[in-house]
Amino acid sequence: MTSPARFPPLSIGALANATGVSVWAIRHYDEHGLLASGRASNGYRTFPPIAVTQVRQIQRLIATGFSLAEIRAFPDCMLLIEGAAACPETSDVQRKRLASVERQIADLEKRRAKLRGMLAEGATPAG
Repeated sequence: MTSPARFPPLSIGALANATGVSVWAIRHYDEHGLLASGRASNGYRTFPPIAVTQVRQIQRLIATGFSLAEIRAFPDCMLLIEGAAACPETSDVQRKRLASVERQIADLEKRRAKLRGMLAEGATPAG
């Protein structure tokens, strides 16, 4: 079995191409401590191959509403396994996030109903 350490590090551009994420976003994730980068002899950032998985997971977690600070607090099981839906350490946080999203949806549904009612009241034909 080939060790991941045998794969060469990725430039930020190569990581951006591999993940479809902008170079700016990758720098942002790196500055927030979500990625481990090194420096090549020319001073450019380099990333280990596992960074492809990490960037994809970060994007996935952002899409579900988590902030970078919240993601940074997640254990490695969420950042090192592509497609990881949950691990025991994060289930409670994810349940709380789901409850928050469901409250927001309920609030929006109430607002929609009120707006529909207002529009229906204003739609009566003039006599």
